[in-house]
Amino acid sequence: MRLNKYIASSGLCSRRKADELIEKGLVMVNGKTVTELGFIVGEKDKVFVEKKLIHPEKHQYYRFYKPAGYITTCDDEKGRKTIYDLLPENLAGLKPVGRLDKDSTGLLILTNDGDLINALTHPSVKVPKVYMVTIDAPVKKSELEKMASGIELEPEKIAYADIQVLEIDSKHTEMCITLYQGMNRQIRRMFEHFGYEVKVLKRIQHATLNLEGLKRGEFKPIKPVQIRELKNFLNRIADEKDCNNG
Repeated sequence: MRLNKYIASSGLCSRRKADELIEKGLVMVNGKTVTELGFIVGEKDKVFVEKKLIHPEKHQYYRFYKPAGYITTCDDEKGRKTIYDLLPENLAGLKPVGRLDKDSTGLLILTNDGDLINALTHPSVKVPKVYMVTIDAPVKKSELEKMASGIELEPEKIAYADIQVLEIDSKHTEMCITLYQGMNRQIRRMFEHFGYEVKVLKRIQHATLNLEGLKRGEFKPIKPVQIRELKNFLNRIADEKDCNNG
């Protein structure tokens, strides 16, 4: 197995990040520093990253329906409740793919597959994430058009969204929103930009995975056929990006 894949299979990071660690001289195999990116390791070799012994892990994949009131992190300095308070100890080593803020609910993918995490979150690959969103007033068509074309939330950072209005009256607007970016609190900030408050924000789909069969606070393993479908989908997106860039 290539050294970068071995490191990624431990759940420590993606292969790309593993290559960076190797190039920086932070990886040792059997007591010797290795900087060759194509280096091959065997089952009996001992690999250390930053002097810590690592082991390949069997990849695990779960869907989790995050409820409101929990933050998406392992530990919190302020003592707030985290999603890991709801998960069994054997899933404590899995990492969430992206985040949902404390007041948001919906789908989180949990895994120790560093390559998959990178493929789902890397900014160069536009992976769709779908949300059900309710704001506190009727939204204007001109504002929806501006959000579709992009608004500057930060210097040189343009946020955009595909928005479908499902229901609108004098007191609220309910929408289905698709994002292809991973900016922090993007949806809330986009509506705050126009003076609206988001009352409900629920992620219902990430790439090919959705909340089907999950109750709030519940988690379930992702089936192998779903993982294959997900990886095939990500490969197609990456291929399309390469073709467009070419």
